[in-house]
Amino acid sequence: MSSPIDPRSTVPDRLASAGGLSEGVARVLSRDTGLHEADIYGVGSFYHLLARPEARVRVCGGLSCQLAGSREILSACKAAGLPTEEISCLAACDRAPAVLRDRRTLPSVTVEDATRSAGKVEDLCSTDSETAWLGTIGPETQSMGTHALNLLGEPDWSAEAFKAANKMGPAALFDLLEESGLQGRGGAGFPAHIKWRAVAGQAVQKRYIVLNADEGEPGTFKDREVLMRRPDLVLEGLAIAAAATGASEVYLYLRGEFEVPSGVIAQAIAKLEETNRYPGITFHMHAGQGAYICGEETALLEALEGKRGMPRLKPPFPVEVGLWGKPTLVHNVETIAYIPGIVLKGGAWFKDLGRTEAGTKLYCISGHVQNPGTYELPLGISLDELVEAAGGYVGTLKAFSPGGASSGFLPASERGRALDFKGLGSIGSMLGSAGVVVLNDTVNMRWAAEEQLRFFEDESCGQCAPCRIGTHYLHAAVKGQEKSLGLAHVGDVAWQMNEGSICGLGQAAALPLTSALKYFPEDFS
Repeated sequence: MSSPIDPRSTVPDRLASAGGLSEGVARVLSRDTGLHEADIYGVGSFYHLLARPEARVRVCGGLSCQLAGSREILSACKAAGLPTEEISCLAACDRAPAVLRDRRTLPSVTVEDATRSAGKVEDLCSTDSETAWLGTIGPETQSMGTHALNLLGEPDWSAEAFKAANKMGPAALFDLLEESGLQGRGGAGFPAHIKWRAVAGQAVQKRYIVLNADEGEPGTFKDREVLMRRPDLVLEGLAIAAAATGASEVYLYLRGEFEVPSGVIAQAIAKLEETNRYPGITFHMHAGQGAYICGEETALLEALEGKRGMPRLKPPFPVEVGLWGKPTLVHNVETIAYIPGIVLKGGAWFKDLGRTEAGTKLYCISGHVQNPGTYELPLGISLDELVEAAGGYVGTLKAFSPGGASSGFLPASERGRALDFKGLGSIGSMLGSAGVVVLNDTVNMRWAAEEQLRFFEDESCGQCAPCRIGTHYLHAAVKGQEKSLGLAHVGDVAWQMNEGSICGLGQAAALPLTSALKYFPEDFS
């Protein structure tokens, strides 16, 4: 399964077209492909959307959705006779509570919606159009003169940035990216120009560009908005990257729950192909099948190759040995969407947009705020400034997650700290993908930590023992189920997970609990 075949023909996609891992499917695929039935079952059972095809209604269990009443929706769906289960975050935290009906995410579902369905899955929520999927965008995004992404602007198919980048050549483009200070917006904050130079400098001539649109971090939904509102920026950024690094094939990996955004991108690609807008560059779309771990770049590459999405050991890094063993540039949606603007307006322009670090940032905010949504603001603004853009707090601030579940919790006393990579890293947190979740003083932090740990236990791929065992232990400990050891040994377990886990999931999974214990000990007494 590691041969260079089109990922649209790999086992996960064949299972998806068969409706999932229903009885007998693995045996039929084994006969058709020559692969062992156990291998096919192993791949299929790894992905949530394939492993349990009978669950056609999945209620989001993310923290923001729970604050909005998702557990009541879960109970109502089950009471209505719908084949229902809980699922991890659906990247619709601003439209909570969200429900996945087959492969369509339904925002802002109510108990009445479930009751009116009368047990018919197809009748669960009639409002599921493309318009319903569009979330709140702050007014700060409207001015292209002061911000890098104009999410309310009309798509521009002129390809001016692509032409300009080709005219300046790879070396000058890489210098431009370095001048801009652009860091990866998917979570790691790694300088973009270093990755581009590394791929372009490989001796192997076959190279790939991969878009990481597997947005699964609880609290994060910015990429969804970019994909739906500005597909032109995403595709042009990918085309510029391909031309500059010597790649001819681009793979877009979108999470399986992104049915509507995937349709928008597919239409945009068809439009480009009709006009041959980016000659010599081929775009391939791939749907994920439900696995948070595939947001990690090497796990994503494994999934593209038709395997279980388990992270690879590094080094070698994807820029050297990536998709099908070839040099590969992997970028997040927001990161790649900045490229056209930087090319047309310059590196200094982008860098000066930031406050403490270069550029603007798409901040997602949900939880106890008036207007949850996506806001493009200078990188380095404070929580109070972000919440002001979102209409203000609901209740009295108690805690917040600055970068999704992986960033842990911070107390209200940190509300003035810069929401950037360095500032948050200096206090043991992280900006991540800037999925900010605000909690007021009605929230018990032991409960909040328990819900985040449940997420990490569910989403651990199980490859390395520190993460597999550690996430289970911490979740059980915070629930009071590990009577012999309990919370007294959380620090030791967290250290082992951080030092011994292969990827960032295991390294950060203890943060919700360790940070809650540090800042809110009264909630654990």
